[in-house]
Amino acid sequence: MLTISRTLHDQIVAHARADHPDEACGVVAGPEGTGRPERFVPMLNAARSPTFYEFDSGDLLKLYREMDDRDEEPVIVYHSHTATEAYPSRTDVTYANEPGAHYVLVSTADTDGAGPFQFRSYRIVDGVITEEEVEVVG
Repeated sequence: MLTISRTLHDQIVAHARADHPDEACGVVAGPEGTGRPERFVPMLNAARSPTFYEFDSGDLLKLYREMDDRDEEPVIVYHSHTATEAYPSRTDVTYANEPGAHYVLVSTADTDGAGPFQFRSYRIVDGVITEEEVEVVG
């Protein structure tokens, strides 16, 4: 299960809405080994695409150096889908290279009648997608 603060949840959703119609992407870092998401790090979608996201390689290198210096790890890797449900695509699965991370998808399309966005979390390990419950606290 992913436990996330209301503040972080709202920051991720706001980033997804702000970047719409392009996909938004980013990371929430947390202290190594805790699984606790704490530091919101919105990233630039270098692809600037409504159907694909790509972290800028320079920004990603800088982020990993920062996390290393702060004894952090990526707890959440997030991005948005602008026209489809919040479910990992084949491309998303291919790029899921953090087996310990929660992969959060936010859909900014109302694909299920449930409202203007979906916020869902997955574990993706060795190509296997497992949806997990999300608890928003605070």
